[in-house]
Amino acid sequence: MVFARKVWHLLVAIKDALVLLLMLLFFFALYGALTARPSAGRVQEGALLLDLDGVVVEEPSVQDPFETLLASEAPIKEYRARDLVRAIRLAATDDRIKAVVLDLSGFSGGGLIHMQELGEALDSVRAAKKPVLAWAVGYTDDGVMLAAHASEVWVDPLGGAFVMGPGGNNLYFGPLLEKLKINTHVYRVGTFKDAVEPYLLGSASEPSKAARRAIYAAIWEAWQADVKKARPKADIARVTADPVGWMKASGGDAAKAALAAGLVDKLGDAVAFGERVREIAGKDPLDELPGAYAHTRPAALLAAHPVEDKGKAVAVVTVAGEIVDGDAGPGTAGGERIAALIDEAAADDPAGLVLRVDSPGGSVLASEQIRTAVERFKAKGKPVAVSMVNVAASGGYWVSTPAQRVFAEPGTITGSIGIFAILPTFERALADYGVKGDGVRTTPLSGQPDLLSGLTPEVDQMLQANIESNYTRFLTLVGKARGKSVEQVDALAQGRVWDGGTARQNGLVDAFGGLDDAAAWVAGQAKLTEWHTRHYGTEGNPYASLLERLGGSEDEADARGLARDFAGLAAERQQLQFARAAGQLTRLLGVRGAQAYCLECPVPLAHGGTAARLSLWQRAALVAGLSR
Repeated sequence: MVFARKVWHLLVAIKDALVLLLMLLFFFALYGALTARPSAGRVQEGALLLDLDGVVVEEPSVQDPFETLLASEAPIKEYRARDLVRAIRLAATDDRIKAVVLDLSGFSGGGLIHMQELGEALDSVRAAKKPVLAWAVGYTDDGVMLAAHASEVWVDPLGGAFVMGPGGNNLYFGPLLEKLKINTHVYRVGTFKDAVEPYLLGSASEPSKAARRAIYAAIWEAWQADVKKARPKADIARVTADPVGWMKASGGDAAKAALAAGLVDKLGDAVAFGERVREIAGKDPLDELPGAYAHTRPAALLAAHPVEDKGKAVAVVTVAGEIVDGDAGPGTAGGERIAALIDEAAADDPAGLVLRVDSPGGSVLASEQIRTAVERFKAKGKPVAVSMVNVAASGGYWVSTPAQRVFAEPGTITGSIGIFAILPTFERALADYGVKGDGVRTTPLSGQPDLLSGLTPEVDQMLQANIESNYTRFLTLVGKARGKSVEQVDALAQGRVWDGGTARQNGLVDAFGGLDDAAAWVAGQAKLTEWHTRHYGTEGNPYASLLERLGGSEDEADARGLARDFAGLAAERQQLQFARAAGQLTRLLGVRGAQAYCLECPVPLAHGGTAARLSLWQRAALVAGLSR
C-alpha cells in the first residue's frame, strides 16, 4: 500500500511537471509570436503605399504585449517620421516605384514640423516627375496639409475636408475645487507659467491668453503658408472665414464644398481611386479585387535600401514625450533611460552628439539627469548640438542648455522657462464629515507634507523657496549657455513660450534647420569628410511586429474608429473632451515633484491613447493626462 502511494505521488508529480512545462512553452511561444518581426517583404514595381492609419511621431512607443491583449481596443499605430521621410525620398529615386499613394482616411496627424518634413519629401517625388495621389473619406487639418503636396487629391463623395484652425479650450476647475473644499497649493515662478491655472481659476488669465494667441498665430501662419505654397488654388480664407456659408453653397455636401474650395481635385470612393492608381502603377498580380493595384510598403523599400555607415558616427539620442523620472520610454523620456543612452553613446567614441528634442518638458529632476549626462559627453571634448522638433520647451529647453549649437524650425515651440509644483490637500472637505487630523509634532516638519490634514506655514514657505531656487538655477543654466545675464534671461523667461523664429531673434536658438543640419554641424566641428548618424535607443520599425498589427492588417480597412464625416469628427471631439477632463483631474491628484512643463505648447502625440486622434490644433489645447 505504501509502495502504491509512492508510485501515485510520483505520477502526479510527473503530470504537474509536464503541465508546467507545456504552459511555459505556450507563453514563450506566445511572447515570441507577438514580438517577432516578420519579413518586410519585397519591392515590386508599382506604387509606394503610405496607409497612415495612426499617428506620425518622433519616437514610437513600445507596447506591452500582454497589456495589449487585455485592452478593450487595439493600440493606435505610430509611424516614425524619419522612416516615412526616408521611404518617400527613396521612392523618388527607385525606378521600380511609379507613384506615391497616401491613404489618409485613418490618419490622426502629427506635429507641424513632421508634416513639413513629409511635405518636403513628397515634393521631391513630384520633382522626380512621379505622381503623388492622396485619398481619404475625411481630411482634417494635418491631412489637408499633407495632401496639399499631392498632384491629385481625392475624397470620398460622402466625406469632405475640414479645416478647424488653431485654438481650443482647457477646462478650469477652480470654482469646482472650491465648492468641494479642496485646497490647491501652488508654487510657481513666472508670469506666463499658467500650467497651474486650471486648478486655481474659472477661466484663463489674460497673460495666458496673450501667450497662446501669439503661439497659435505663429502655428496658423506656418500651416497656411505651407498649404498655400503647395496648393495655391486652395481657398483657405473661404473655408475658415464663413464655414457655414461655404458648406451651404454646395447644398451641405461636404465633399463638393471641398472640391469648390480647391482642397481636393476629384470625388471618388476607394475603388474608383484604386482604379486610377492602377492606371499608373499597374495591376496587383496577387489581388484581382476591384481597385487593387501593385504596391510596396515603406518597410520593404527601407529594407531594400539599407543605410550605408560611411565614416565616423555622429550619435543621435532622442528626447521625445513628457520627461519623467525613471526608465520610461521610448515615446516617453525617462530621465534614467535617456541618460544611460547618452553615456552609452559616449562610450562608443562618436564624433559628437545630436540631442533630438521633441518634448514639452516635465520633471525637473529627470531634466537635470539628462542635462548632466550631456555635460559628461561634452566634457570629452566632443561637439554637441540640439535639434528641436515640434516642441522643446520647459524641461525640453532645460536639457538643451549644454549644447554648443541649437537648431530649430520656424514653427518649433520653445522657451517656457519656468518652474512650478502643485499639491492638493483635503482638510476642509474631510472636516465636513467630522474627520480632523491631530497629533504631536517635534518640529514644524513632522508628518509633513500632510495631504489630508493640511500643510504647515513652514512647509508652504519652504516649497515656494525651493521652486524659486530651481527657477534661478534654470535662468543661470540658460544664461551660461546663451551668453546672457540672469536678468536678461529672466526678461525672456517667466514661463513665456516662443515660436522658433522669435526664439532665434531673442537668442534662445542659434539657427534654423533639422536633424541633418545639426548632424552636419557636428561633423563639421569634428572636421569629418565622411560621416553617418547612429541613433541610440529602440530602432525597430514602427509597424513591423505582429503585436503592432493586432489592430488589423495594413491592407484591411480600420473599423475601430468613428466615421470620418463631419458628424463622426464631432463625436470624436466629444469623446476627447471627456478624456481631457478625466486626465486633468488625474493629474491634480497624481502628486509629483517640481515641474518644468509647458501648458500652452502643442502637446506631443499621446502614445497608444485617445489623445493620439487629435488634430494638430486640438493637441495644442489638450492637457489631458500630462503632469505639469
